[in-house]
Amino acid sequence: MELGTWLLYFLAAVGLSLTPGPNGLLALTHGAIYGSRKTLATIFGGVIGFGVVVALSMFGIGALLAASAELLIVLKWLGGAYLVFLGIQVWRSPAIGVSESNSNRSARTAQLFRAGFLSAVTNPKGILFFVAFLPQFIEPTANLFVQFLILAGTFMVVEFIYELTVASLADKIKPLLVKSGSKFNKAFGSVFIGLGIALPLRG
Repeated sequence: MELGTWLLYFLAAVGLSLTPGPNGLLALTHGAIYGSRKTLATIFGGVIGFGVVVALSMFGIGALLAASAELLIVLKWLGGAYLVFLGIQVWRSPAIGVSESNSNRSARTAQLFRAGFLSAVTNPKGILFFVAFLPQFIEPTANLFVQFLILAGTFMVVEFIYELTVASLADKIKPLLVKSGSKFNKAFGSVFIGLGIALPLRG
């Protein structure tokens, strides 16, 4: 891959990561509730999930989703249901600063990793986006697997830095969030629930 092509992809990946989405929102809420260090599990889950999404897109499963309207509808509703589930989990979490040690103990690393991973891979629109996005940067005559490593690796690093920054900022402003009591959890829980209901209904 030529350097100029990679630089264009890098800038596009930065722009895509900065676009608000479920994983960025999840990093924000987990960073505020559990702290940035524990939220690393959520972030790693999301990053690996995006690697899977890029792989599915580059190696053809994304094209299958684009061709099968029925399968796409099913995946849309499954993804929406999972976002609603996340919203309920966030809504019911203890208020920030209230029984914080209990919430930290109850949130296992595997649970946080799974939340991040599933948030990334249950969004079929993400797969379809990469199906349309990645061909702009793929060189047909070059090794596809090597290009996958470059493209997926670049996006995963960019997404990791973005989500870690969001989680760290949320952790640092925790004193302000403590004053909000359970309003923070309910507000962002409602956002997740709203996304879970609205996204499958969009065309």
